[in-house]
Amino acid sequence: MAAKSLARELRVAVDTGGTFTDCVWVESGRVRMLKVFSTPNDPSIAIAEALEQIGIRGKLILLHGTTVGTNTLLQRKGARIALVTTRGFEDAIEIGRQARPNLYDFFFEKVPPLVSKDLRYGVDERTGRDGLVLRAPTNEELAGMAEVLRIARPEAVAVSLLFSFANPANEKAVGAALGPLGVPLSISHEILPEFREYERTSTVTVNAYLQPTMQRYLEGLAERASHGRKASVFVMQSSGGIAALETAAREPVRTILSGPAGGIVGAAEMAKASGFDRIISFDMGGTSTDVALVDRRTRTESQSEIAGLAVGVPMLDIHTVGAGGGSLARFDAAGALRVGPESAGADPGPVAYGRGTQPTVTDANLLLGRLRPDRFLGGGFQLDFERTESITREWLKKNQSGLSLAQFAAGVIRVVNATMEKAIRVVSVERGYDPRDFALVAFGGAGGLHACELAEALAIPTVIVPALPGALSAFGILVSDVVKDFSRTVLLRVKDQLPQDRLHCEFEALETRAEKEFSAEGWASRPKHVRSIDVRYRGQGYELNVPANASVIHEFHELHRQRYGYVHLEREVELVTLRLRSLVRSPRTTISQKTVTRKAVALKACPTSKEGFTIYDRETLPISKRVSGSAIVTEYSATTVVPARKQFWIDRAGNLIIQLRKL
Repeated sequence: MAAKSLARELRVAVDTGGTFTDCVWVESGRVRMLKVFSTPNDPSIAIAEALEQIGIRGKLILLHGTTVGTNTLLQRKGARIALVTTRGFEDAIEIGRQARPNLYDFFFEKVPPLVSKDLRYGVDERTGRDGLVLRAPTNEELAGMAEVLRIARPEAVAVSLLFSFANPANEKAVGAALGPLGVPLSISHEILPEFREYERTSTVTVNAYLQPTMQRYLEGLAERASHGRKASVFVMQSSGGIAALETAAREPVRTILSGPAGGIVGAAEMAKASGFDRIISFDMGGTSTDVALVDRRTRTESQSEIAGLAVGVPMLDIHTVGAGGGSLARFDAAGALRVGPESAGADPGPVAYGRGTQPTVTDANLLLGRLRPDRFLGGGFQLDFERTESITREWLKKNQSGLSLAQFAAGVIRVVNATMEKAIRVVSVERGYDPRDFALVAFGGAGGLHACELAEALAIPTVIVPALPGALSAFGILVSDVVKDFSRTVLLRVKDQLPQDRLHCEFEALETRAEKEFSAEGWASRPKHVRSIDVRYRGQGYELNVPANASVIHEFHELHRQRYGYVHLEREVELVTLRLRSLVRSPRTTISQKTVTRKAVALKACPTSKEGFTIYDRETLPISKRVSGSAIVTEYSATTVVPARKQFWIDRAGNLIIQLRKL
């Protein structure tokens, strides 16, 4: 295989979000952007349409942030799968943990497992916690297992045996016996060689559940992308790096938060260009809002829950709420105004788009004059103000609310802001961080409309609306490195001195595996390795991840103090899981704002606004010239609302900076 090089071919990053599919690429040294309406039934159709509009005819590298895995889980439309596990543990996937998300909810219903009871097969084998094989499966046992599954005809099989992370010999034997079935296999020691049997088993069943769907989708995408051109496809992972199509098809569990991960990478990159390395990213799209905190570096979580299912692969620490531009407004049984989590989506979309019949957050912003009907998508799509006004008035009358249009629209904004403010508190205040020490990076098509109100509510001093805000997730995918994550549970107890020889040996083995996989995929560059360790006090149930350096124990104490408010300096510490992140750097791409000599042009305020806004076209704002609100800044992919008497300007990195409080 010829060595791959991202720098030699045209790279197009695509994020298939809720309402729009966003494309970002570099042409003649300039970063370009295109938004097209998404095609939810098959996202690759919108991608193919976008590629045709861009007019690519040569070699193409397509970097893709996808929601296919997430939607497949949420809609429970994955494959019919089987699970092979240690005999006696077939029901562990259904028993799960006893933790309840709502302790006093008597009507709580657990999410059913992805594997039906009749497709769980127990193998008579056993490996001890020290890795010693106590009982190996016999040839007769393996042949019987393979025959049972051949008759059952599952579309994919997950394999998770007890303590396989300590010694995978029995799992390898099971995998070899299942190979002739010709279906995708998800084997736990290859995907997640870590302890916690339930989480590991849940992760490999999720992977198996997604494999056939993702494989078909990615193969179809590659075929569409290759129409009339030579194309290679890479997929964004939840951990903040891209992976080759083959890797993503084999381990789709790593792509569940693909799109939002690109947003965090892009937000951190753009904020760093403006001198901010402590940020809270705020991505408000059409169906949901994703928030994350970056304290000088992005952080991943090794234990997450998606659609009620435990997932143990590394994911960027993202908190998502059902609040977006397409979130539907409604009145509950008591007459209270509610917004979301139901969304109008791309079809039919908000009322203002011409097909929707129930008011959304986008419609509320339009009614308040915060959105300009003639400036949406750079004037390429006209919002229907008259239709929105008429249908919303009739809807209010039908619901007997007694509210005026302005009261209703303002109420929608307050309700959705409260939901998003709570989400920001989850990733900041509830984890020991003071929001006043961070800048709020607002992006997504609706982020700039709500950012300043949220920042003022949380006393955040600065709002940054980056260049290309409506497609920042795609830009983040464009600048993401090729990343592979590896891990191994070791469970080592230490007091003062680290077992350096053991740690070095274990990390060397992980690095060897990483370099072998990068070489097999044809990457010419040697990967850079970043080591870290999950650490806890002896007796604790969960861990904190710290860099693997000489001060591991000290850094763990400090992180524990920040997160929980206390430390146990005399208590024995456990090194639980070793983690390795290996990456190959992508070509650096930066956005810079060209100097504009003409002054900003003030346009007439929208007549339906409660307060007068001065309207600016972002492209006409001179660099570094400070302007005061109240103002609306319009551009192709987003709209930003600036409060009265607050200063804003375009800096040399191309970011829109809004100063709400003195630093």
